[in-house]
Amino acid sequence: MAYSMDFLARPFALVYRSDAVNHCPGCTHSNWMIGRMVAECAFCGTVLPLRNSPLLATGQRRGMPQLAAA
Repeated sequence: MAYSMDFLARPFALVYRSDAVNHCPGCTHSNWMIGRMVAECAFCGTVLPLRNSPLLATGQRRGMPQLAAA
């Protein structure tokens, strides 16, 4: 089953929420190492994206002007 890219149409998404108690889906502990883009469980190493972090693909740059094709 393929999911749409519309995140609101998906049935469930695992994300780290900074305003709630987060239990690891892998081991059920609640100790996390928080980075800029992801949170990693301190016990088992499960990685969850942060709910409020901007997701940029590799190579994308914000604020850089696009060069016109010659």
